This record gives sequence, C-alpha cells and structure tokens, in this order.
Amino acid sequence: MTTNPTQGAGPSVGRPVPRADGPSKVSGELAYTGDLLFPGMLHAVLLPSPHASARIVSMDLEEAKQCPGVRAVVRGEDFPILFGLYLGDKSPLARGTVRHFGEPVAAVVADSEREALFAAGKIRVEYEPLPAVLSPREALKDGAPVLHPEMGKYSHIPDILPEPGTNVANRTKIRKGDPSAAFAAAAVRAEVSVSFPPGDHAAMEPRCAVASIRADGRHLVYSSTQAPFVVRNLLGIFLGIPQGKITVIAPPCGGGFGGKAGIQLEGLAVLLSRAVGGRPVRLANTRELDMTASPGHIGLEATVKIAADREGNLLAMDLHYLFNSGAFADYAVNVSRAAAIACTGPYRVENVTCDSLCVYTNSPFATAFRGFGHIELCFAVERAMDALAAAGGFDPVELRIRNAIRPGDRSPTGSVMDSSTGDLPGCIRKAAEMIRWDEGASGTLPSGNVTGKGIGAFWKAPAMPPNTDAGAILTFNEDGSMNLSVGVAEIGQAAHTAIAQMVADRFGVSPDMVHVHTEVDTSRSPHDWATAASRSVFMAGNAALEAADMAIDRIRRTASIVLRCSPGDLEVGGGRVYHGGDPERGLPLSAVVLGYTYPGGNSVEGQVFGVGRYIASGLSSIDPATGGGNPALEWTLGAEAVEVEGNPRDGSYRVVRAVCAMDVGRVINPDLARGQAVGAMEMALGFSCSEGFRFSSSGRVLNGSLRHYKIPRYGEDPEYDVCFLETPQHGGPLGMRGMGEQGVLGIPGAVAGALSRAFGTEFRSLPVTAEAIWKALRKKEENR
Repeated sequence: MTTNPTQGAGPSVGRPVPRADGPSKVSGELAYTGDLLFPGMLHAVLLPSPHASARIVSMDLEEAKQCPGVRAVVRGEDFPILFGLYLGDKSPLARGTVRHFGEPVAAVVADSEREALFAAGKIRVEYEPLPAVLSPREALKDGAPVLHPEMGKYSHIPDILPEPGTNVANRTKIRKGDPSAAFAAAAVRAEVSVSFPPGDHAAMEPRCAVASIRADGRHLVYSSTQAPFVVRNLLGIFLGIPQGKITVIAPPCGGGFGGKAGIQLEGLAVLLSRAVGGRPVRLANTRELDMTASPGHIGLEATVKIAADREGNLLAMDLHYLFNSGAFADYAVNVSRAAAIACTGPYRVENVTCDSLCVYTNSPFATAFRGFGHIELCFAVERAMDALAAAGGFDPVELRIRNAIRPGDRSPTGSVMDSSTGDLPGCIRKAAEMIRWDEGASGTLPSGNVTGKGIGAFWKAPAMPPNTDAGAILTFNEDGSMNLSVGVAEIGQAAHTAIAQMVADRFGVSPDMVHVHTEVDTSRSPHDWATAASRSVFMAGNAALEAADMAIDRIRRTASIVLRCSPGDLEVGGGRVYHGGDPERGLPLSAVVLGYTYPGGNSVEGQVFGVGRYIASGLSSIDPATGGGNPALEWTLGAEAVEVEGNPRDGSYRVVRAVCAMDVGRVINPDLARGQAVGAMEMALGFSCSEGFRFSSSGRVLNGSLRHYKIPRYGEDPEYDVCFLETPQHGGPLGMRGMGEQGVLGIPGAVAGALSRAFGTEFRSLPVTAEAIWKALRKKEENR
C-alpha cells in the first residue's frame, strides 16, 4: 500500500482552524489566576481612598489588627518604595497624600477574604481634602497644584522626558518641514478640538496576583499579566531581588487589552508576603477596585489644525495632544510618545508640528489600552479630516484616498514607507464600498429617523523598545507530536493557535500535532518582552519557524544515517521523513525525534529539539528636539466605516452597520482574524458611544461599577463586515503583520462623523450618548 507523505496534513495556514483553548474556556474548565489555591494561602484586601486629592492626617490600624484571622495590617509608610514602568512615581500604598479616587491607602492580610474585608472596615483614616485637578488643561494652568513635587528625584528611562515642577510627566516633540510657511500658503484650513474622559478596559478577569517567598529566597508570583518578564525585571529592580531568584508565572488571562501589560498588583503582593513570613498571599481586585484602584484607559484633550491646497492635497498639520495620565505615569508616558510618532494619522504630510504631553491629574491613573495612543490620535485626526472636507467642499472618502500614505512617503519621524507598506487607498475604497458610501452619506427615513455614514482611516506600528525580542523552544513526544514553548501570554487573542498553525505547516502536519504550553513561566519559557503592541505572532512566529527549521535539519540528519543518503535528499511532511525522489523510502517522525534505535538495539543521534529567536532590528529612539528617528518595526493600515440611524426627537440612535478593511500582510487564520477585528470594533463602539468615567466636582468616580459603566451588551451589536487585503510584510513570518489592536482605531472617528451627518451638528467629544445628542440639538434650536 502506498502512503502519501502528506496524508491528512494539508496546509493549515489560511484555514479557519478552531482555537486550541476554545473548549476549555467555554466549558469553564480553564483555571485563571484567581482560581488557584495553594496550601497555607492567605488573602489580602485593599482599603481605597474615597477622595481624589487629600492629605492623610492620621490612620488607626489597631482595631483592624485585633480582628479574627488577621495576620498583618500595613500602610504606605511600611513600604518606602516607589514603583514605575518608565517613571518611578508610585508608592505601593499611598504615603502622606492621596492622588486619585480609589487609591489604596492600607492593606489587610487574613486567613480568609471575608475576614480581611471585615478588618479593612475597622481601619480609621482621617483625611484633609485638597483641591482636585481633573483635566490636563486645568493641570497646565499657572498656579495649578503640582501632583508630584518630588518628580525631579524620580528614576526614569532616557526616552521619557518629565518636567519637574510641573504636571508634565512626558513631552514628545515632532518637527518636520516648515509648517508655518505651509499654513500661510494653504487655500483651505480647518481646526478642531476633541476630547474624551479616562475609562476602564472592562476585561473579563479582574487583576489578581499570588506571591510567596520560599525558604531559599526564591520569590514565586502567579499573576494575571500580559508581561511576566516585565514584572520579573521590575520586581528585581525596585525590590532589590536578583531576577534569577524571581519566577513569574502567567496562567491564561481573562482579557487584558493592554490593561495588564505593566507591573500592577505583583509588587504589593510580594511585599505583603514578606509581611507574613513568605506565606502565599492572594491579592485580587473586586470589579470596583479593578476599575478605579488599578489603571484604566487614558483620556485626551487635543487640538488639530490642518491645511490643504485647492485640490485637497494636505500641506501641513499642527497637533497638540494633552493626554490625561491620571495620578501616575505607568504606561501613559509611552502612550503619549507613541501618539507623537504616528501623530498625523496615515496621511502624507510634509510639514508637521506636534507636541504630545502626558499630564498628571487627580483621575484614576492610565496605562496601555488597545491601540496605544493610536485610537486617540486617529479620532482627533479623522475629525479634522472631516472638518477640512467640509471647509474645502471635498468628498471625505476622496480626500482620504488622495492623501493616503504610500510606499516612498515618510512618517512624521522621517521613516520611509517601504514596499511592505499596505494598500491604504485600497482599504479606504473597500470600506466605502462596503458601507455603500456612493448611495449617500446622510438621509431621512419615512419614520422621521435620520441616517448617517462616517469613515475613518488608521495606521499603527508597535510601540516597543528597540531591542524587543521573542524566543521559541520546540521538543518532541514519543508519538512524533511537538511541544512548543513561547513567551507569549494567552490573553484571548488565540496567538498560540496561530503560531501552532505556522509550525504545523512547516512540518506538513495537522495543528493538533503541535501542543503549545498555555502557561508562561519566566524560569522556563523563552524570553519575550511583553504580549502587547500587536507584535506577538509576528515575533514569536518568526522564532517558532526558526525553531521548526532547526528541528527539521536535525530530523533529516538522523534519518539520513538510517536511510543512507544525504540530509539534503530528505523531506519532512505528513508525520514522516522521506526521500524526495522516492517517497516510499522513509521513516515515521516517531522513530527519529527521540533518536533512532536499530532493530538490533543500537541507537544513534538522540533527541531532536529546535530553538528559535527573533529580535527587532534597525529600530532607534527618536531625537528629543525633532522627533526624528526610526522607532517603527512595521505598519498595519486600514479603514473603517459605520452607518447609524437616529431619532432627532430624543437623540437616541443605533449603529446599524460597521465595516473594516485592513491590510494584514497575510491571513493566518480567517476566523481568528475576523474575530480579532470584530471584537476590536465592538470594543471601539463602546469607547465611542457609552464608555468613560463620570466625575463629581471633587473627582469622585460616579460610575465605578459595571452596573453604571455602560459597556456594550449582547444584542446591541450592529451588522459587521470585515475584509482583509494582503500586501506581504517583509520580515513577517509567512508575510503576515500584526492586527490585534487595529480594529479599534478607525471606529471612533467614523461614529462621530456618521452622527454629525445624521443629526446635522458636529460631535467631537466622546462618548457620544443620546443625552449628548439631545443637548446639542436643543442648543442648535435655541441658536436659530
């Protein structure tokens, strides 16, 4: 009987292979960090501040210490340490001053969570409320309270440029061409100001960390984190522990969206374990604490000036981005930097001035959020593009196509777009076609309801260190199947499935034969910077393919000894290694991957394994004076559009359709890619239409629970349509590029544009709620 060497394999890349972790997730079998139990584990509870800005006058812990089951009660003064991702500005617990509503001021460790909660209620704190600064513009005024008067003493990385004596945690400048001359020569100009408040990621799993210290001094931390290696490194730096004595384990994570990419509960969990002799301490947020005590998404106030000639060719942009960092810097300083790097949106603009500031306020602090500065800048730029189209009488779609970035053009930092640059004009045309733009951008239905359409283009490059890396280790089992270890945390994006498909294709086997470790263990997994920036499959995929190629070379070497031929004569596929000229002449992989044993008992070669690595190359920091440099690994471009229907009597509306056309280089798994895009679009609709913190005049968060913080609900979603263009990415594994975040980027501008056309009044502040529309329509009537 003849055996086909690729029988049952077939190419898996480009096919909708089901995600590997699907059954365990939908069945409830999968264990997240909060589900873990350890012998002797204690439970910690945090006491949050009810004030946004206050001086801690006194704190009485004695009654709490006497409560049943209590093992330790601590306050900020017990931990004279400052943590920080890029700028070391945050105490584990507030010391002396409270800087945002919900900031933890004390912690209780007890035998049970119930006992810890009871004891936390017995802590007596006296506060002296102070004036709260709640917006970046307010924080930049002369005489505004300075939130961090000690900023000059804080440690920070060289790329972050804080301004001591002010509330500016970082300022990034872009200076390109001669904007003043270009504005003076322009035939058409427009100016818009936009804003939106801080908010929350609303990930399914609240943050959780379990820390213990063993007798040999080894620190063990389990965490719901996207960045276990970042956590390990920073714990070592700030706590003075050799990184080799720290193990961070990241179980599968119930959603992150950037919110779990830095160091958060882990440092405090380690300190609390120290306070109880190294016993395991579980520190888990309630949903309410997760929303206000841990970081959320950043807010923005921005002004964009834009100019064009009579034909609609963009001549210049002047952009001022004021990012609301909240009380601490965390990732926000790098978010503001990333926004400056891509400040113009995906357009060809030769003359640019941009100042992107990260500003401290008394809001809950901000971290990375899906899009990392690009969802924010794209909203500002797309609203400006719509204003320019109205001022010059240009069609909004044609204006975007005319100015779309193309190969040979330069980014705001001066990087040249190469042949890998995606087809943005094609994406814009496709999105317009999908939304049926040519049938009209606004209208009135027989019911009296109004309709509108909006479109937004986008781009994004990974915002990451220039030495960002990834690794992969491939080993084999007795049946010839493979075990793949990468440092990518599984946060719901199904990266492990996509990487398994790539390796399976290399071997010509089913993805079921590639078993990816679901946990990341910093003592055993290959190093990986962080599961962030839409670069995980790109980088770890390259590393995994290199590991596969090494393993295939070793399989050929072993088999060549047995088959008495050159390794170059052999092929690997279908679970076999066989002679390319005579496929019948071969061996099953199971016979060679752990070494070959002859019938007489003699064995040769030994086990096969493969290792692979990838590191970003050719990247640089940017010049602090001009922004010049090459900080971008690759760019993903696309366009999105929406159609809305609204009631002009009360301002209520619904998003009827949302479409996305994105150039992803190569689609690895169509179903997973569409799921990424649709999930991102849904998230962006929440960001655009309903989400965001509401504050009292004193800075108290008024909607700090999911009952009052309105994320999209099932049944509210529109009809979605997704299309992928494929311009192969140079250096990308199999030509693919990142796409995990990009689906959020164009939606806010498209929603605001669609609502503006439908209701006949401009919306430039998010979220655009029915109440906001009703107020705008009443104001419009009053001004007639």
